[in-house]
Amino acid sequence: MIQRYNHLLELLDYSFKKYTNLPAYTCMGRTLTYGEVDELSRRFASYLHNDLDLQPGDRIAIQMPNILQYPVAMYGALRAGMVVVNTNPLYTGRELKHQLIDSGAKAVVVLANVADTVAKVIEETDVKHVIVTQLGDLHTTPKRQIINFVVNRVKKLVPKYSLPKEIGFRQTVADAAKPLKPFQVDSSSLMALQYTGGTTGISKGAMLTHGNLTSNVWQMITHLPTAFKEGEEVFIACLPLYHIYAFNLHGLCAFSLGEHNVLIPNPRDLDSMIATLKSIDMTVFIGINTLYVALSNHPEFKNVDFSKLHMCSAGGMAMTEDAAKKWEKITGNKISEGYGLTETSPVLCANKIDDIQKGTIGIPVTDTEIKLIDEDGKEVAPGEVGELCARGPQVMLGYWNRPNETAKVLSEDGWLRTGDMAMQRPDGHYKIVDRKKDMILVSGFNVYPNEIEDVVTQHDSVLEAAVVGIPDERTGEAVKLFIVPADKSLTVEEVQAYCRENLTAYKRPKIIEFREALPKTNVGKILRRELRESA
Repeated sequence: MIQRYNHLLELLDYSFKKYTNLPAYTCMGRTLTYGEVDELSRRFASYLHNDLDLQPGDRIAIQMPNILQYPVAMYGALRAGMVVVNTNPLYTGRELKHQLIDSGAKAVVVLANVADTVAKVIEETDVKHVIVTQLGDLHTTPKRQIINFVVNRVKKLVPKYSLPKEIGFRQTVADAAKPLKPFQVDSSSLMALQYTGGTTGISKGAMLTHGNLTSNVWQMITHLPTAFKEGEEVFIACLPLYHIYAFNLHGLCAFSLGEHNVLIPNPRDLDSMIATLKSIDMTVFIGINTLYVALSNHPEFKNVDFSKLHMCSAGGMAMTEDAAKKWEKITGNKISEGYGLTETSPVLCANKIDDIQKGTIGIPVTDTEIKLIDEDGKEVAPGEVGELCARGPQVMLGYWNRPNETAKVLSEDGWLRTGDMAMQRPDGHYKIVDRKKDMILVSGFNVYPNEIEDVVTQHDSVLEAAVVGIPDERTGEAVKLFIVPADKSLTVEEVQAYCRENLTAYKRPKIIEFREALPKTNVGKILRRELRESA
């Protein structure tokens, strides 16, 4: 049964009570039921209130990969009325310090493996409490001791650090929960500060409310009902929970209907991930283009049982046609692409399961308006390219403490300028042409990197490709192509000949560079900005 909630505490209470005995989260062979997550998160919330004297509305940073402690801490923070600040475990000291200072976080929950970074910057922030967890902390004895011993002493994955007042995570969930401080929460209450990736400048905190997130839960479930058969689905959580898409999809959408989330701590360890996939009957898989490519090219992936898999979704970056074809050939499943932003909680559009149109982001989810505008703010004619703007209940309040930045993207009547260039096809489906900032102007012609990348990656000897614009005296800008070859014998001349066959002259790369790997964010998006700088 699909519920529509006023705030997230209603969602949590409903799921904890209805699905008590169902599996909620599994990680590294350990499963927590909804009832166990209920009890642990309640204890964590009690500790925040009664032992640390943190107040409703205070910000708490959570800096962990996909491990069992993550949902416990996240739900506990919500039950304490606190604002979650999702924090990338791979942040440098500079990035972490900025986020902690900017958010005004009073507490941090961090995996010991990266606690040294916290230790280096903590004195320059307002953080009063640091809760440190070991990887195996929520596993049973003796597995917990074995995991933590191997991580610390054998693999030496925990650098030395000094946090004199650190609190062990197990201490926070050791005792029965005491009564919480009373607080009021409604749809307008701030629930999370979700920081943008910072690939276009300084990282900003998008203010997402309880209403934003619960609305998007409702929107996703009603848009993709067959992906959420109550209490039956097994979701593979590869994307990190600190990313807004995974945070909402796994932590809220799937959780609201009693689904089972299997957490993958390190999706770059393909061998381990595939071993996990072989051990379960997955039904829903969520990823991005680079992950789909990596798995499809792994020799063991074809030996996974895909008989129960019925829904595959992608977002974050455009799916290339070659990647989608390979995945469908191996698994028998088409990939449903969607689209959204950190600022929109995140989903705005998605392909319906029974109407997947490759190369598009589908149609708007319920209660969402989309319009495409030109440089003057006027709506473009049907079939023309314009900047995608969106309005709906999932759109953020604005950027934390940045009214000027908010005003640049969010109008007084609620329209958000996404910075993405799109067009609407006659069938109603939208297609992202490219990021506005990534568009290349060659002799007055608009060149969109996604198109070139999509064409080039269909070459049998190309594994990955990325395109950027570089200055050119004759044409203003020229196209530079970066390639990760699948076949080391591939030559520049072969690529040039292939491009001549498939691309009109002004779209053809002027410079082609082979690389062993492309720079990516921790979520797996290719960083064109870094490629532009190196070029």
